[in-house]
Amino acid sequence: MTKDWRDDLSLKLEDFVDTFVVKGAKATEVYDAIQNELDRLRVAYDRDPDPADDQSDDVVEEPSNDKPASQA
Repeated sequence: MTKDWRDDLSLKLEDFVDTFVVKGAKATEVYDAIQNELDRLRVAYDRDPDPADDQSDDVVEEPSNDKPASQA
């Protein structure tokens, strides 16, 4: 990973576009798909800027077991 995450992102996007262009997609279609996904993610972020703090009702917190497996 490089020092700047933007460089990493740029390389990944370049690989992504190249992959789909090789498969026959037009570059403009790939760019449009990326832009649509970014727009969808932006809306989701605006609704919930920190999804890591969400706690689902379906999640069951299990008590920890600190005993080593050999003593269980």
